This record gives sequence, structure tokens and C-alpha cells, in this order.
Amino acid sequence: MATFSEQVAIVTGGAQGLGEAVSTMLVSNGCNVVIFDYDAEKGAAVASRIGAKFVKVDVSSEASVKEAFASFQGLHNRLDIMVNCAGIVGPTSIKTEDVTLEGWEAVQGVNVRGSFLMTRESLRLMKERDYGRILLIASIAGKEGNAGMAAYSTSKAAVIGLAKATGKEYAETGITVNALAPAVVKTAMVEGLKEEQVKYMTDKIPMKRCGTLDEVASIVKFIVSPEASFNTGFTFDLTGGRAVY
Repeated sequence: MATFSEQVAIVTGGAQGLGEAVSTMLVSNGCNVVIFDYDAEKGAAVASRIGAKFVKVDVSSEASVKEAFASFQGLHNRLDIMVNCAGIVGPTSIKTEDVTLEGWEAVQGVNVRGSFLMTRESLRLMKERDYGRILLIASIAGKEGNAGMAAYSTSKAAVIGLAKATGKEYAETGITVNALAPAVVKTAMVEGLKEEQVKYMTDKIPMKRCGTLDEVASIVKFIVSPEASFNTGFTFDLTGGRAVY
């Protein structure tokens, strides 16, 4: 039997990068996946190619998230898994004193508000069946802070805090809430960073390389599986030895 046979998942940011890799892995393991993404063209194309459904959403908007969940409920009457991969990097290679409020708030809106809204709405559906797996994609930047990336580092620290607090709140239920903190992974988002920023991050990794999308999908498969029933409020490491705590 497929690992996720008959289960239903939402993956945000599923139009590319980590989200696409996670969506593909879940579908290949028998899961019914609904991709949530702001990019309707890319999201619909990926969904069609891998055998998933697509719903357009702006995760930073409460109204948009609620509308997306209403559309989701028109497709499925249960939610077993939610993986929140949607995120933006924002200003990089820049000192904190030079970060604009607009740039700061844009990052917090997608990465923090989006994580909260997606978690809240997922919990409201999952509690009906007393089962669920929520995984928030954080970052090593949220554990250690990356110089030149104050907005991003702060947002991912907040995501880790959200997973810790919510995991404890629902620890006596069948719902788990965890985070995953990757080091730099080879994605389109990373390829858009300045070369010196990527070098700064990669040089800190003892393995001296980026992570791969297959490695991300592999650890996600365990975290959101039924077998991962004694893990909650935890931030899983995926850093090639950079952070071992």
C-alpha cells in the first residue's frame, strides 16, 4: 500500500522548488494533493503534470486563505497533511540599517502571517477527525541568523516559534505540528540570490554543498507520515552538519 493512500494534502508554494518536490513525492505515494500557490499559471501546470489539483492563493491575505480553504473543501471533505512551503527571501546582502519597512513587512507577511494563517485554517479542519500532520518550512537562518538577511532570518525564527507553541498545544491530540530547517537548497529562489550570499551560506555547511530537492522530499515524507506520531513541536535539521541541535 502507498504510504499516503487515501490521504489528502495541501502544499503551499507547490508551483516550484521545495513545494513542487514535496507535492510530487506525495502524489507518487498515493496522496491526493491540492497545490496552493500565488502563481496560477505555474501552479496549474505542475498540478496537471503530476496529477494534483490547484487553488490560487495569497498566503499573506486572510481573506485569500479563507477563500482557498473554501475551494479546497469543495474538492475534499478531509485534510490529513499541510506542508507550508510558500515563502520569499526579501532583501539580501544588505545591512539591517538599510532594510526598508516595506521590504521587511513583505517578508513577514508571506513567511510569518502566511504560516500562521495556513496553520490555523488547517487545524480547524484536522481537529474534526483528530488527525493531522502540519509541517512548516523554516530555515537554518531562523536558528542561527544569516548576516545580510535580517528580514528573512527573523521570519524563519518566528516560524520555528509557531511550530513549537502549536505543537505543544495539540500534543494530546492526533495532530502533530513540526518545522523543517534546511540550509541552502538548490532551488530557483536560491539561484536568484547574489553569488556572494550563496557562498556565505554554503561555506558554513560542513558538507560544503547545497542540499537537494530529493533530500528535502525524503525527510518530509517521514515527518508527515502516520509513523511520525511521537514527533511534534520539533524543528528537524537538514543542514549538512551546520546545525546539530
